[in-house]
Amino acid sequence: MRLGWLDALRGWAALVVALHHASFYYVPQLRTHMVGWFDPGRYGVLVFFLVSGYIVPVSLERHGDVRRFWIGRFFRICPLLAAACAVPVVLAVTGLRELRAGLGEYDPVVAAVAHATMLQDVLAVPNVINVLWTLSYEMAFYLLVVALFVVKGGGRPGTVAGVCIAAALAGGGVLPSTLLSRTAGLGPVVFGTAGLLAAAVGCAMFGRGAVRVAGGVTGGVVAVLLVVLNSRIGAWEGLVILAVMFTGTVVYRAEHGRMGRAAAAGTMLAVLAGVVAAGVWHAEVSVPAEQVAGFRAYWTGSVLLAAGSFAAVWLLRGRRFPRWWTGLGTISFSVYLVHHVLLNLSDRFFGTSGRDEVHRLVLFVAVLLAVSWATHRWIEAPAQRFGRTLAARGVRSAA
Repeated sequence: MRLGWLDALRGWAALVVALHHASFYYVPQLRTHMVGWFDPGRYGVLVFFLVSGYIVPVSLERHGDVRRFWIGRFFRICPLLAAACAVPVVLAVTGLRELRAGLGEYDPVVAAVAHATMLQDVLAVPNVINVLWTLSYEMAFYLLVVALFVVKGGGRPGTVAGVCIAAALAGGGVLPSTLLSRTAGLGPVVFGTAGLLAAAVGCAMFGRGAVRVAGGVTGGVVAVLLVVLNSRIGAWEGLVILAVMFTGTVVYRAEHGRMGRAAAAGTMLAVLAGVVAAGVWHAEVSVPAEQVAGFRAYWTGSVLLAAGSFAAVWLLRGRRFPRWWTGLGTISFSVYLVHHVLLNLSDRFFGTSGRDEVHRLVLFVAVLLAVSWATHRWIEAPAQRFGRTLAARGVRSAA
């Protein structure tokens, strides 16, 4: 299913996130003026989360097969993810650049297993690439979507979004971050999660009847526990992210007549208000006291602009978008993963001047788009084709 407006949103969001991170290196003064009221990175990932919420449950429901869903997700994400992660690891091994955020101080086996689950950000393990934190919440969302699907609860995304927002407002700021890892130990939590997920996903993919349901539900429970009790960014923000993604699902349901328009509109407005309120309410537990006012300002601005961008492009969904724009959406995952790797390489070999250098920013964007086109063509696209073939064979075999 090709939806040009979704490609347009994905491409725009990926480019905004890339420009946000590039601004640290190439236009630091301009960035300082902007982030007082607006956080481009947070805005971009919120748009991504809305898009994922809109389309991901559909990909499961359209085929009605958990096995095909997980195979598709694996080959959509993991080949490029492995290639991108290999670059900083090779740089660290060769002594050219240290791993970020002190990751080198962690047991390499623990770090590798955590990243293999794609849940490293809710397993208290630093991300080998900065932007990978969002994939942990995407993975938690996938597990919840599968859990709802196997218990035939996928038709109630508004309820799930409402519960997440209520929990974020009521108690999300009380629970300390990384609670499980600090009390039970990092290794036991990482290896325990990996084992549970392997069993849960395996049962959901290959089991029948009660075994299939148990596998799906177990995965969903693990996802919720990690987001609420072990999130690096805090329980309230993890719950907000899940609410945002399920709100995207609400939009899809209402658009296709599977949910009343009035109920959907009420849910969306309630979630939007709740997301803004959660950030304002819990700002004190998220940032130092001197940054609270600024956090509230740019949190509110980023949330409102993300919601407005999604709504504006959704209203234009019947129109044809420029081919270059939808093409940017096609390579958006490459843009998202590759840009931080390129920035690290640029910093290592060319350094920064600390001044605004727009010409270097333009050159960076040109190189990023070229490399992203190449990684999409030679890594992403072949892997996705193979995944579709493998999934189709698996479904025929099961039948």
